[in-house]
Amino acid sequence: MIVSFDLDDTLFVSENKFKTEAPLKFPKNIIYKERLRLGTVGLMRYIREQNIKLWIYTTSFRSERYIRGLFKSYGIVLDNVINGEKHAKEVQAGHAEGMPSKYPSKYRIDLHIDDDISVYQNGKIYGFNVFLVGGQDDEWSQKIIHEIERIKAKKN
Repeated sequence: MIVSFDLDDTLFVSENKFKTEAPLKFPKNIIYKERLRLGTVGLMRYIREQNIKLWIYTTSFRSERYIRGLFKSYGIVLDNVINGEKHAKEVQAGHAEGMPSKYPSKYRIDLHIDDDISVYQNGKIYGFNVFLVGGQDDEWSQKIIHEIERIKAKKN
């Protein structure tokens, strides 16, 4: 099983609007300024403990090295990173018509977590699973765990 996460406004959130994980310690907090939504570290550890592959799928053009480094600073190892550059090369290239901003089924991703309603709607159209997160929600990670368990049970 593969679970992927969007970054901006899904995992990377404003500390003015969301509860966030503790900031990284100096000097990593100078390199990695983004704040993670509270519950991200625990949720990702749970996913790793379940032997589920953990991916980031973002339209941002942050480098794969930067993204991996940020999560490694929190003790989380990622299996794969798809950024805007990789998506453009592997999904958009060769298509005259516009493709969705994210296309998880291309990578056999079982569940993608995102905050963008258009990604959710594209999931309905193109046949991929999207769990939509929104504003501050203390139960967001438990809801995702429930969805992961539902998908796992369906596969068995």
